Order: sequence, then C-alpha cells, then structure tokens
Amino acid sequence: MTDPEGARSLEALDLARLEKLVEGFDRIRLLVVGDVVLDEYLWGNVERVSPEAPVPIVHVDRETVVLGGAGNVLRNVVALGGGGFFASAVGSDADGAKVFQLVGDLGVSTQAIVSEQGRPTTRKTRVVARGQQVIRFDRETRRAVSEETASTLDEAVSRLSGELDGAIFADYGKGIFSESLTAGLMRKLSDAGVPVSVDPKGVLSIYGGASLVKPNGPEARSLVGLSDTDEVTSSVVAERVRDKMGEVQVVITLGDAGMDVLDKNGPVQRVATMPREVFDVQGAGDTTIAALTLALRTGATLLEAAVIANAASGIVVAKMGTATASQAELRGMLPVALRYAQEAA
Repeated sequence: MTDPEGARSLEALDLARLEKLVEGFDRIRLLVVGDVVLDEYLWGNVERVSPEAPVPIVHVDRETVVLGGAGNVLRNVVALGGGGFFASAVGSDADGAKVFQLVGDLGVSTQAIVSEQGRPTTRKTRVVARGQQVIRFDRETRRAVSEETASTLDEAVSRLSGELDGAIFADYGKGIFSESLTAGLMRKLSDAGVPVSVDPKGVLSIYGGASLVKPNGPEARSLVGLSDTDEVTSSVVAERVRDKMGEVQVVITLGDAGMDVLDKNGPVQRVATMPREVFDVQGAGDTTIAALTLALRTGATLLEAAVIANAASGIVVAKMGTATASQAELRGMLPVALRYAQEAA
C-alpha cells in the first residue's frame, strides 16, 4: 500500500484510506512477547457493611478470567483481525494452564509459552461492585526468568522470526525482559528484518533497534530521567526519547488529550482524540500498541496509525475490565476519530 505524501499531515488524512488500512490487518502476523497476566474479575453488588469490620460485603454473582498484560495485547491484535504468536513465561500451576487454554482459545499457537517450575503465574483479582472496583489482589513475582527459560524463549522466537510481519514487546516488569534476553531477541528479530514495537518499562537502553517506542506520559518522563515536578512539555519528552533511541518512531499516550507522535525525523505532532465517557482505562495502552503496530505494518504513516489507534483505544475505555476493540467497532469509530483529530490540528 502506498504512502502518500499528503498522509503526513493531519488535515490531508483520508477516511477511505484509513478504512483500507484497517481492512489490511487480516494479512498481518505479529509476535507478541511479554509478561502475561491473568485478569480475574469478581462481579457483584454491595448491599450492606460487614458486622465483623467496616468493609462492604460484596455478593458475587459471576466471575470472569481473561488474558491481561501482554496477553491483552495479543487479544487486541486478534480482535482487530491480525494473526499472531505469543511468547511468554508462566508457572507450572493451574493459572499457567489457564493461560495456555486462553491463548489456544484465540486460535494462537502456544509453542513459545514456557512453563517454569517454581514460578507463580501472575494473577490480578479485582472485585467489582456496581461498576466500581472495590479492591484488587495481586499474586506475582518480579524476578527475572531462569536462564533455562530465557534460552527456550530465545530459541522459540528464532524459529518464528521468518513467519512474522512485526513484533510487539509488552514489558510489565514481571521478569521477561532481562537485559541479556531482550538484547538477544532484538538482535535476532533485527537480523530477520522484523520491526519491533515496544511498550517499555524502566529503561530504554535494552530495546536498541526498536522501530517504535510507546510509553504513556509518566513512563516517558521517567525513561528520560525526569520527575513529575520537572516543567518539561510532552513534546520535549518525546524528542528526548528519540534522542536516546536513535532512529525510532515515538508515540506518547496522554489519556484524554490523545497522543504526541514523533517520526524518525520531523517535529512532534499532537493527535487529539474524541471525548468519551470513560468507564475503565485499564488495558487502553495494550489496545493502542496493537492498533499502532498493525496499522504501521499495513503501510500507514505514523499519523494515520495514531488516528486509528485513538479510535481503537476510545472503544475500550468505554468498556469495563480488560477489553478489546473489534475490527468492526474500529471501522465504525474511524470517522469520529478522524474528524476530532483534524478539527484540533
């Protein structure tokens, strides 16, 4: 698909072309690498306070378990029409078995998921009553995966590299992205000509060679050594991220303000998003990086990809829990997202 010069300015973006790019998602095969989480929800109602302690009693009427973390990135890739592979590590426990099942249910191969003895599978349990989260319980470890697990993951990614149009690294700080493993994976994918999008955590240096870096606002400031009190604009932060990474596309997500995008050369541009009634921002970043990467791999410019990603994330924030956006929902939201981006430009 061609990359028209006009698509490099928001005012010149064309809805028909955006729709064509989204239709092309079906052709794209992505590898998602990262920390998988089991997101468990206990849904119910509160009718009284406990006589044992000043806490609400939640009467649970249903339970759901979905893939979260890097698993939610994968869910969004598939929901948006892309094909994929998944590389992660879980424990040799019931939760790990559930991850295998849920990934398989998506129609995605589990060949690059590694079970590590003695490692707990990360699970986050949220109690939700009347649409409000009451409390969350986390079961996890942040220690790096074992050398044996790292070696197995490295070999699995090597086997898959020839089948990929792109990859996404979703770092949730749970131990997958050790310095040595990450450097090895980046090198192998680069040698195979596979562009890598990164949602980073903690440091940037281990992701050398990435084609796209997508932190949120607070993460981006931390990655370039800024505190919350440093009076530096988001556009300057984006430029500092690019300075640290070299030739890389930078997207900084800014919640209801949209996102700042910075191509490998050129100025920072703000891509405004449409106002939405927000029920839950959880997982919006996962949707954003999935949509950005799919769009870029179909031939979108960074601005086109940003508008598409704003539309996708605008869909999921209006849903409760760890949610996804379907390709049909995305097509329906594109005209609104494009109009708001152009009116604000």
